[in-house]
Amino acid sequence: MFLKGFKEKSNKKYLNKLLSERHVEVTENKIESLGVILNIDEIDDFELFRKLANFIKVRPNKLKIIAFSVNKNDHVNAWEECFHAEDFGWNGTVKNTGLKSFLDYNFDVLVSYYKHNTLELKMMTASSKAKFKVGILQTDERLNDLIIKTEINEFKVFKSEIFRYLTILNKIKNE
Repeated sequence: MFLKGFKEKSNKKYLNKLLSERHVEVTENKIESLGVILNIDEIDDFELFRKLANFIKVRPNKLKIIAFSVNKNDHVNAWEECFHAEDFGWNGTVKNTGLKSFLDYNFDVLVSYYKHNTLELKMMTASSKAKFKVGILQTDERLNDLIIKTEINEFKVFKSEIFRYLTILNKIKNE
């Protein structure tokens, strides 16, 4: 228990370092790839995100969804890419190679769809190499480039708002 507190403090320090060093690059490139980070304890309907990708004209093979759960054994069979607090070490190191490859992928847009203030979820969002980050209301506004203030169960509102803002930013392909 004593070491767990030190580990959490080192990870918070790493998170603050990541967020302070983040530089947003605004490009005119259209969205081709979409990454989604979600808390499976809050929402577990992955089909919503597949429909979102289709709605903003992202091909299914360019969509990657990962889930995080606080409870390690609850969702093992529900989703192949489900990560837990044990997948993170000291100073923000990632122990899981699948999670590391997701975070290193250069997504055009990353959607962080979670409400709970979980350190590991925030580290996943901050560590991602995504060019543009979108999320629902967070306690730390430095995590995302675009924050859509909506509740976790109001996905239709989120979907229409993200489409609206990405259209305004000229990020959606016209096909």
